[in-house]
Amino acid sequence: MPSDYTVKAVTFEVNGRKISGISNGNEQGKLLLCLHGWLDNAASFQPLLPYLTNYHVIAIDWPGHGLSDHRSTDAHYHFLDWVYDLIALFRTQQWQAIDIVGHSMGAMVACSFAAAFPEHVRTLTLIDAIGVLTADEATTTTQLRKGLLSRLSRNISTKKYHSSLASAVEARMQVSDLDKANAKIIVQRGIEQTVQGFKWRSDNRLRSTSPYRLSMTQAEQIVADIKNPVQLIYANKGMSMVAKGLKRFGPLFKTLTVHKLIGGHHVHMEQPEQVVTRINAFIHQQEFKEE
Repeated sequence: MPSDYTVKAVTFEVNGRKISGISNGNEQGKLLLCLHGWLDNAASFQPLLPYLTNYHVIAIDWPGHGLSDHRSTDAHYHFLDWVYDLIALFRTQQWQAIDIVGHSMGAMVACSFAAAFPEHVRTLTLIDAIGVLTADEATTTTQLRKGLLSRLSRNISTKKYHSSLASAVEARMQVSDLDKANAKIIVQRGIEQTVQGFKWRSDNRLRSTSPYRLSMTQAEQIVADIKNPVQLIYANKGMSMVAKGLKRFGPLFKTLTVHKLIGGHHVHMEQPEQVVTRINAFIHQQEFKEE
């Protein structure tokens, strides 16, 4: 692994709140924006940084995650609000068309963003996710009730504390396919030490059930409206919904390149060099076509 790389803290003020992140500090390079998954944080892209030194990499913490501010007490975390966070960030930073890498939820947000704001996307690389989550229209009322009741329970639930960092790492490993080293990378950024012990930084409201989901027809329309070149990198032991989503959404993309790697849902952390090789090749291929 290359050793001459840095990890620099970055912060942005968006709609009066702080969005934090990490960068490799190479401000002369072409901007590459990385978007993490649900309950992860920007550090999930840290293993890729040693191999991306030719880019100006910025990986953000979504609101409510990592070191970013939580939403106001009267707000919630609607899926489409992540898309709003993204366009607001682009406008405040005056970013034009850039390359984007999204993992899991970050990939789904990126799909919606690319469909609605194609002028801001050069290429899109999706990691172990494709399209957006959907629900059968017949479950609309049930989903609404379940989602709103879950908000009430989250409002009264309290944060749990861990006696040590090791305990938090173990807890994260139990609910994911992360190995100890990669779980620790994410946990270290996602936890803080207090007098009572170690507690998660993430907003408790992130765990609320969504009160609505897009229908399959709506999701297909979003994917069909993506005009930018898209690459999917997924894992043989990743999320089962990806293979199903590839069959459903794959034919709707204007341009789609697919790579399957050995690994789990966080394949970009397990196989960073392999993932970066494909990111580089894909971006360079598009640059060649633009010449």
